[in-house]
Amino acid sequence: MTDQSALLSASCEKTGAEPDLVAALREKAAALGFDAVAIAPPDLPPETGARLRDFLVQGLHGDMGWLADRPERRTSPCGLWADVRAVVMLGANYGPGHDPRALQAQKDRAAISVYARGDDYHDVIKPRLKELARWLIGSAGGDAKVFVDTAAVMEKPLAMRAGLGWQGKHTNLVSRDLGSWLFLGALFTTLPLPPDPPGRDHCGSCKACLDACPTKAFPAPWRLDPRRCVSYLTIEHKGSIPRDLRPLIGNRVYGCDDCLAACPWNKFARMGRDAKLSARDELTGPALAELAKLDDAAFRALFRKTAVKRVGREKFLRNVMIAIGNSGDPSLVPAAEARLTDAAAPVRGAAVWALSKLLPERDLSALAERHRGENDPTVRDEWRAALRSDEG
Repeated sequence: MTDQSALLSASCEKTGAEPDLVAALREKAAALGFDAVAIAPPDLPPETGARLRDFLVQGLHGDMGWLADRPERRTSPCGLWADVRAVVMLGANYGPGHDPRALQAQKDRAAISVYARGDDYHDVIKPRLKELARWLIGSAGGDAKVFVDTAAVMEKPLAMRAGLGWQGKHTNLVSRDLGSWLFLGALFTTLPLPPDPPGRDHCGSCKACLDACPTKAFPAPWRLDPRRCVSYLTIEHKGSIPRDLRPLIGNRVYGCDDCLAACPWNKFARMGRDAKLSARDELTGPALAELAKLDDAAFRALFRKTAVKRVGREKFLRNVMIAIGNSGDPSLVPAAEARLTDAAAPVRGAAVWALSKLLPERDLSALAERHRGENDPTVRDEWRAALRSDEG
């Protein structure tokens, strides 16, 4: 045992028996608004690192370059912080009181992922983690670091290691008590807290989540190709969305809940109780026509404090144009046409595509003639593709 470990053990003894400390930790976490808490050892199975390396070698991370930045730090908590002796994994339930997929039938409305309809979970959960860390240090000594999806931490494998649940075939964490609706946070500590039993897979032969994916982004169970995932395409992907995937996105303008919502374990989940994480009424099915009008100031005001704000107006309006094109609603033509002069080329290009789906050939050709002065090569390519489609 190292001198540091001896000091940590003495610190635990000084503040009380370990079971008492862990019980108090769970009680404090619940008081701070966490719905689940469990402890993992500071390591991950070797296959976790092997899967990550294979994922990166295949280029499946797409535009998410940060995933390829020093991947060795992700494969073990000790790679991120050598002094860590235990990882406290915490979950906050954001379960909706309805099936979010119902919005997809309202073609003139926008479907925003449930997690992004309330305050940004990073900003809500991190202060609570910091408070929990301060409490732990004050109660038992040692040191601590907290993470909420912003560092080289593999939260889902660690949550399974801690016993919060298991990674379903959709690669997300599933809890027997809370279904697929959990925000995760991690508290690394130098205290040698006793680990909980790891989670066990309870998916069985079910593949409802895989079948629910609109873009068939799962080449196999437990394997996701983010480059086809609607969440990746509408949030992480830069520039124009591949044309063959656009019709499959439907009216999803930010993220996708389909694989999560399809999980049968959700029937045991209760509705999220945290008001800050709860959906705002104005973000539950907003009208596409209104979203298409947003300038930068209006975009920032509407999505204040939410995760959507971080994606920026340009990507978001690009997604809105795709949704308008998928609506089949000619009344939305003016909303798309107004974006043909937008300052952002990806928005103009997506508007061209939307209009190609809503306008008859003659009207589209006349509109193209009026915009012959377009100087961005990607947007000109959208016009050529749209007119060729009409000719075909």
